[in-house]
Amino acid sequence: MQIKNPKLTVVGAGPGDVELFTLKGIRALESADVVLYDALVNPELLEYANNAELIFVGKRKGCYAYQQEQINDLIIARAKSHGHVVRLKGGDPFIFGRGAEEMEVAAAAGLEVAMVPGISSSLAVPAYQNIPLTKRGSSESFWVITGTTRHHKLSNDVKIAAQSSATVVILMGMSKLPEITQLFCESGKKDIPVAIIQNGTTPEERVAVGTIDSIQEEVEKLKLSNPAIIVIGEVVRNRAQLLNLQVELAQTS
Repeated sequence: MQIKNPKLTVVGAGPGDVELFTLKGIRALESADVVLYDALVNPELLEYANNAELIFVGKRKGCYAYQQEQINDLIIARAKSHGHVVRLKGGDPFIFGRGAEEMEVAAAAGLEVAMVPGISSSLAVPAYQNIPLTKRGSSESFWVITGTTRHHKLSNDVKIAAQSSATVVILMGMSKLPEITQLFCESGKKDIPVAIIQNGTTPEERVAVGTIDSIQEEVEKLKLSNPAIIVIGEVVRNRAQLLNLQVELAQTS
């Protein structure tokens, strides 16, 4: 059997809802010989890879199936032995997803590389809760920040963002929630609305809404944990405003 030209395609799996996966992503999976997929990927997407070897390389509860260096080696080895490797990653691989790093390693090893963007959870998860990241009169811009850096520290960008009027979206930040709320309190924003959304866009989605001053209590009450997204800003009020309008309309109809 003739082996195809070795190729890596990094594909964004989106935030969780299968219907938010892209057509280009489907075509990549259909043509894959091997799929390396992460923990946050909806397993239903793997049904599109009918003819591929499926290898789980994700992280669950702090346990790694493979270290990053091992994943890099696996990409190269499988591409050279099988042909087309699809690296399926949650959200968008270029937003805190190491997609660019994996493509660089693959290209340096002589592989053809391609990238299929995914809908980032930083955008889609708030949207599913009717929270726009920008809204006229409420927010002119937004930050998307990782809650935990490679050194397991809170990003210094959170402190800078807390001093702005922009919407702030923090990924992978639940373990740093006390530090985050403290920074916003120090910036005089204890009354700013906050939404925390766990397992966004999936049937297991759960939401806590409060203010900087009260959100930790709400999180403890609902026992929310990762994977979750923290949304901070006046735009969070849009969720309740829209719901109230819908209730009023239902009552008058």
